[in-house]
Amino acid sequence: MTLLIALALFVAQAINFTMLLRERRYFALTQITGPAATRFADAIERGLQGRPPVADRGRVRLLPRNPVPVGREREPEVESNLRTALSESGVKIGRIVTGLAPLRADNPLLRRMPADRQRYMMRVADELTIAVERPGLGWLVQRMPWGHRDMGLIWRLAGQTLILFVIVLLPVLWAARRISRPLRDLTAAAERFGSGTPVVPVAVTGPDDVAALIAAFNALRLRVTAMLDEKDRMLGAIGHDLRTPLAALRVRIESVEDEADRTRMAETIADMNRTLDDILSLARLGRPSEPMTDVDLAALVDAVVEDFHDLGAPVAFEEAARLRMRLRPTLMRRAVRNLIENAVKYGGSAAVSVEDGTERVAIVVADDGPGIPDDRLNDVFDPFTRLETSRNRDTGGIGLGLALARAIVRDAGGEVVLANRAEGGLTATIILPR
Repeated sequence: MTLLIALALFVAQAINFTMLLRERRYFALTQITGPAATRFADAIERGLQGRPPVADRGRVRLLPRNPVPVGREREPEVESNLRTALSESGVKIGRIVTGLAPLRADNPLLRRMPADRQRYMMRVADELTIAVERPGLGWLVQRMPWGHRDMGLIWRLAGQTLILFVIVLLPVLWAARRISRPLRDLTAAAERFGSGTPVVPVAVTGPDDVAALIAAFNALRLRVTAMLDEKDRMLGAIGHDLRTPLAALRVRIESVEDEADRTRMAETIADMNRTLDDILSLARLGRPSEPMTDVDLAALVDAVVEDFHDLGAPVAFEEAARLRMRLRPTLMRRAVRNLIENAVKYGGSAAVSVEDGTERVAIVVADDGPGIPDDRLNDVFDPFTRLETSRNRDTGGIGLGLALARAIVRDAGGEVVLANRAEGGLTATIILPR
């Protein structure tokens, strides 16, 4: 806003400069051509009466030839205005020639001026010679100062512009700062909201409109926080109410005599517990209870891979150097585990590696499975979405693994990207900012 106002002031002053300079030049032309035309007309009239001017005295002198050397700088506007003025007076003339030359200290035009005035005129003015031809009779000549250098005016206008900028822009800067500071605080509070930091009301400051916006945001945040607290209490109750009967069922199946039936029942209960964990974890991601911690990311991934080794799953890990990162380790382990589970489930095996870059870190999980159609790569991140629709326990869960992994990684400021491998299979990459 300040820059826009400054630009508008600059354009306005530039237009003002142009108009003032044009007006000043028009005034100077009028001041020169009016008296000059009068003197020329009077000299011509006296010549017709037998009293022609002479070459060595008077403002208008009669010379036999044009005194303006070829190539000297001319003033076409003076020539044009003077010709118009003389024509309106009924005077017949030939050519009109003007020429500019620097004023010198010995110039007769300065003879009667005080010393300081002479120095000023030599600095800002030239000597203008006006020669008017009278065909067959010679040239009538006038010499006068021509102050066409307007540096003094330009400097005065520049000073006025500077003063105007100070007078106008300082209040504008103050007003912009008074508006922008509470808006910056409001933006920072909105960015912090939901990140696990305590809810602190934003100070209600600034102009009335901004203060009303901040007050509305504070009220909105209280309402949203209350709803989130209620949601957490409800999820806790749901988790407790569902896990209690599942635990009772797990105890009761021990009395089933058929081992095959007992094993299937136990696996079903375990699947229900995992599904419940996934649903509750996905619902609580907006308000994680785990704090950010400095961890060795390579060691974290290695520990997850070791868990799969303990279960006999074919998971390979390419050793990586220590890599310190600040994140929520339990959630990140969950995201990595979900990706490896998908790779093992659909590809039969998984190859895991950690790639360290200057700006980002990547955890790559590759498999040799059938891959995913390119037009469905983003669909599989939607909760409860599975490409295999049988809901068979052997071919996948209920479609929350990838959704939960992406939510965890996005909460850490990263992204999960899926891509089909050229040699077959799928690559799932967790990208985290370095």
